[in-house]
Amino acid sequence: MKTKRFVNYFEDEKMDIGKITDFIEEAERLKTVTRTAKTSEGKTESTAEHSWRLALLACVVADEYSNLNMERVLTMCLIHDIGEIYEGDIPAIRQVDKVQKYEIELRAAKKIFSLLPEEKRNRLMEIWKEYNDCKTPEARLVKALDKAETILQHNQGKNPDDFDYGFNLYYGQEFFNDPNLKELRTYLDERTRDKILKENPEFKQADLVPVMDINI
Repeated sequence: MKTKRFVNYFEDEKMDIGKITDFIEEAERLKTVTRTAKTSEGKTESTAEHSWRLALLACVVADEYSNLNMERVLTMCLIHDIGEIYEGDIPAIRQVDKVQKYEIELRAAKKIFSLLPEEKRNRLMEIWKEYNDCKTPEARLVKALDKAETILQHNQGKNPDDFDYGFNLYYGQEFFNDPNLKELRTYLDERTRDKILKENPEFKQADLVPVMDINI
């Protein structure tokens, strides 16, 4: 009897395997979209690798945010940079037209999500837009953790001699606005300052203050 119900369940709830696998195969492109960050072994990081570790970071802090929809948070982490899939990543340190950047990534997101069945397509598109609007608690958390993961990678990576670690000190500061995130930011900034002093022993702690604000 249990087996019969099991079979009927899957007969009534069939997935569109073709569209789902088409989407997953297309998303493989993110594995070859590169960022400026380097891994600890000196390999150029991919957008897919960044998104995975961002989701992992969100996973391990989830207990601190039990009031949020963590399924939505994790989905947001995984798809937040999917708009880079065709045109590539624009490094945060480069100043670009934000409206133009958003339009490029919006077209890319619509294109890849169009491979999915309508209900799934609409859900992921809604979450992607939510992240970019950055108005919900879930989106604001992911924005902060996105910056945190990037800073962690900058400090952890085997970077070229002229790498600008000072960029970390002002990158995305405005998103770290609850007690947990502020504590995380303090820790990250301390790690950045330690890295700068190690690479530039002529500097002093007093010299290492944010000099500008970049909201990306």
